[in-house]
Amino acid sequence: MFCKSTLFIFMAFTGLLFICCEEANLSKTNHFTRLEISPVLLDSTLNIRALEIENNTVYAASSLGSIYSFDTNAPAQIKQVQYSNLEDSIRPNFRALALSKKNVFAISISDPALLFKNGRVVYKESHPKVFYDSMEFWNDEEGIAVGDYTDNCISIIITRDGGDTWTKIDCSVFTNIIDGEGFFAASDSNISIEGEYTWIASGGLNSRVYFSSDKGISWRVTETPMLQGEPTKGIFSIDFYDKMNGYAIGGDYTQPEINHLNKMRTRDGGKTWQIVADHQNPGYRSCVQYVPNAKAQNLVAVGFKGVDYSWDGGLTWDHLSDEDFYTLRFLNDSIAYAAGKGKLAKLSFK
Repeated sequence: MFCKSTLFIFMAFTGLLFICCEEANLSKTNHFTRLEISPVLLDSTLNIRALEIENNTVYAASSLGSIYSFDTNAPAQIKQVQYSNLEDSIRPNFRALALSKKNVFAISISDPALLFKNGRVVYKESHPKVFYDSMEFWNDEEGIAVGDYTDNCISIIITRDGGDTWTKIDCSVFTNIIDGEGFFAASDSNISIEGEYTWIASGGLNSRVYFSSDKGISWRVTETPMLQGEPTKGIFSIDFYDKMNGYAIGGDYTQPEINHLNKMRTRDGGKTWQIVADHQNPGYRSCVQYVPNAKAQNLVAVGFKGVDYSWDGGLTWDHLSDEDFYTLRFLNDSIAYAAGKGKLAKLSFK
C-alpha cells in the first residue's frame, strides 16, 4: 500500500511538474520583449483603417478610395487600384475591407454607402445616417457588413451568393434595439468570426456584443461592463481566438489616457464579460488581435498612442512602442502588418 501510494504521489507530482514546465516554456517562448517596425509604405495623404492578409498577400483600403496590395515576399512591388463610382462622381472613403476566394470587397462609410466587389459596385444604400463600419466573410459565399443606426434599427447586410447581392437584415430579428446605437469604424475589427459563430461589438451610448451562432440568421445581444454612455466611448475592437476565448478593447478616443473599463475578456463564448487590467495601461486602443498559435494567451493592441502586448490573456500589458497605428493583422505568430495615418508597416515581434 505504501509503495503504491508513494508511486501515485510521485506520478502526480511529476505530471504537475511537467505541466508547469510546459506552461513556463510556452510563456518564455512567446513572451515578446521588443518590436521592430519596418515601413512598407509612407505617404502623408494615407489614412488606412482596414487591413486583411490572405495567402501572403496584404491588402489595405484607404480613406481616398484606393486598395493597396503586395506580396509579403516582395513588399516593394505595391499595387494600387483606385476605386470610384462614375454614377455618383465620388471617391469612396473605405474603412472596411474583406476577402473571399479571388475576391476583394470594400465598403465606403457614408451616404451613399457603396460596396465594391473587385472594383464593381454591387450594393448601394442612400440614407442621411448611413455609415458602414466593418465587414467580414464566413466563407467564399457568405459575408456580413455592419453599420450604424438608421430607420429605427442597426444596419446589418448579408450576402449568400459570393457577394453579388446583399440584403439588409429585418429589424424584427433583434430585441431591445437602442436608439442611436452605433459601431466604430476605427480599425475594421468590430466583427469577429469563428466558424459559423459571429460577434459584433457596439459602442457609443451602449457597449454591447451581438452574437449569432448561425451565420447571421438569429442574434443574441449581451450587455457588457465596458465604458459607454457617450458617442466617443465604447468597444472599438473585438477578437476571438476560438469559440470560447475572446477579448475586446476600446475606451474614449477623445481621452486616450483613460484606462478604466476599457479592456474585457470572455471565457464562455461571450455569454459573460469581465473587465480586466482595470486602471492599468493601455488606455484607449482602436484594435486588438490575438497572436496566432499562442493558446489565447498573447495579444497585441494598437492605437494612435502606440503598440502594446500581453502574454497572459490580457491581464497585464507591456508597452512596446509609441508608434501610432489604427489597425493590425497577423501574418504568423511573430510578424504582423499595421497601418494608420500616413503609413503601412511590417511589425516583427521579438
